[in-house]
Amino acid sequence: MNSYTETEFLVGDIPYQMFIQCYRPRKDRNSVPIVLLHGAFHTGSCFVKTPDNRQGWAVYLTEQGWETYIVDWPGHGRSGCVPDFPTMPYQRVIDATVALLQQIGPAVILTHSMSGVVGWQAAQTHPKLVKAIVGIAPGPPANLLPAIAKDSQEAFLEDRPRIQSREETKKYFTNSDNFPQEVFENYFCSLVPESARISNQRRNVEGQGLYISHPQVLFDIPILVITGDQDPRHSREVDAETAKYFRGDFVWLPEVGLPGHGHLQMLEHGNLAIADLFINWLKSKGL
Repeated sequence: MNSYTETEFLVGDIPYQMFIQCYRPRKDRNSVPIVLLHGAFHTGSCFVKTPDNRQGWAVYLTEQGWETYIVDWPGHGRSGCVPDFPTMPYQRVIDATVALLQQIGPAVILTHSMSGVVGWQAAQTHPKLVKAIVGIAPGPPANLLPAIAKDSQEAFLEDRPRIQSREETKKYFTNSDNFPQEVFENYFCSLVPESARISNQRRNVEGQGLYISHPQVLFDIPILVITGDQDPRHSREVDAETAKYFRGDFVWLPEVGLPGHGHLQMLEHGNLAIADLFINWLKSKGL
């Protein structure tokens, strides 16, 4: 018998509802739950197990006593399709995340990559519902980004969803020494289309990124940013600046004896050592 029970439910407004998978420890439950928010092109499955069938963060956290909530963003995976997916904005994901927090109460939010923006916004608008934020190579707020012109090569047409190519995946996601390359195909098949509008907001195309109006609201929330040395889009300098902006803590993984990590820390070899790192940090904050 598992050491936890599993339930599934939906939150948010149709058609932008968000699928939630919840693991609850059968005993010795931590008083604060943790919400796992995936990044672009992914679903919550990236937290359940690795492509080579090793234990993922969700089950590991539950075994450590955390009531764990895994989400599929609106329009992603088990949340189902939305009619305007190419132009679906970040706000739909933020609203669904806040709806979840309002239902379960104050929680730790763990964000990855593009969901970093969701965490900053949820904490700004509902600080009493966010006990801490753990950002795994998190996207920064638009305050730290230059505006990009609409005709830039970095902007995306919003008449179709974004599809992650095999070449981009290998270059930006699975390039690290610790990624299990022998199961690349298993991982690549798990990727889903992404909203072009959210991608443009993340890159601050035409200044449409999501800004933090009152960063001081987040100063009293414990924040940890974790970055690997082989993440091609998240340099030490950039992610350290994100942590500094919110007066949070920053961990550069090689400095704590964990080199060779890229963008997919939850899937790479050594993923549970990284989990231990942020679990111990949360405990040091009394959570």
